[in-house]
Amino acid sequence: MLQNSITRTLLMVGIVLIVLAFVYHFFGDKLSWLGRLPGDIRYEGENTKVYFPITTMILLSVIFSIVMNLVRRFL
Repeated sequence: MLQNSITRTLLMVGIVLIVLAFVYHFFGDKLSWLGRLPGDIRYEGENTKVYFPITTMILLSVIFSIVMNLVRRFL
């Protein structure tokens, strides 16, 4: 029973990674705004660069949650 669950999870993760790779390959230039949203914190000092993509991570989390809920519902 546990092996079936792990296999299914790994298969889903693999499919999601393949889809993300295709989206990035074909639409990467159209997604350049991702990571530069208002609310993403960027600090560049003389010798230091710090970047906290807070808004981008919240947006990606919401999208990922919606997609995963749809996948679970239909599979």
